[in-house]
Amino acid sequence: MSEILSEIYGEQHRAWQRHFDSVNMADRVRDLIVTPTIAEEHAGFISSRDFFFLSTIDHRGFPTCSYKGGQPGFVKIVDDKTLAFPSLDGNSMYLSMGNITLNHKIGMLFIDFETPHRVRVHGTASIDQHDPLLSEFPEAELVVRVNIEEIFINCPRYIHKHARVAASKYVPQSGCETPTPQWKRLDSVQDVLPSDEKQLVDAMGGTITFEQYAELVMKGDA
Repeated sequence: MSEILSEIYGEQHRAWQRHFDSVNMADRVRDLIVTPTIAEEHAGFISSRDFFFLSTIDHRGFPTCSYKGGQPGFVKIVDDKTLAFPSLDGNSMYLSMGNITLNHKIGMLFIDFETPHRVRVHGTASIDQHDPLLSEFPEAELVVRVNIEEIFINCPRYIHKHARVAASKYVPQSGCETPTPQWKRLDSVQDVLPSDEKQLVDAMGGTITFEQYAELVMKGDA
């Protein structure tokens, strides 16, 4: 067993494993599924995903879990130890990117609700504003590269099955203009909205109140 794999369990895990008499099973599961590189089957699954969940840690020690969506394949397999994904225009908070700048350790969850199936990744992330992959991701502001430390599947038995209805119209696509999100129409953000985006707000019909925005969210049109 490699040194990397031997470290996946700390004393806090072992305490519960001993409590439930599962130390031997935990070791067997680790040896069967946890690897330090991206296996071919993992690469195919990750490349087919159009979303994943990203876990980062902020300056207070709080975990931040974010949803990241894009076109299928927006997470690229660079090599058997490296993934890369774009940071797109969001809500101007830059929580995930800021957290990565401070603490490079991240978690990623790739999941298929239709099959169901899931793959988990632990890795060390880095951000380069001039990453050569930047041009390969439409409208990307940054590119995050992840050096894989551990990757493994999980039992899917508690994953509820959901059918995919449609792709988000806000996901950037080459040769297609991306719509402006409704939240940028909020009257409460107009004084801090970049001037070039105020013209887009006018073209959408002008500003809206928070209550009107909430109604759009409930209708799935935000």
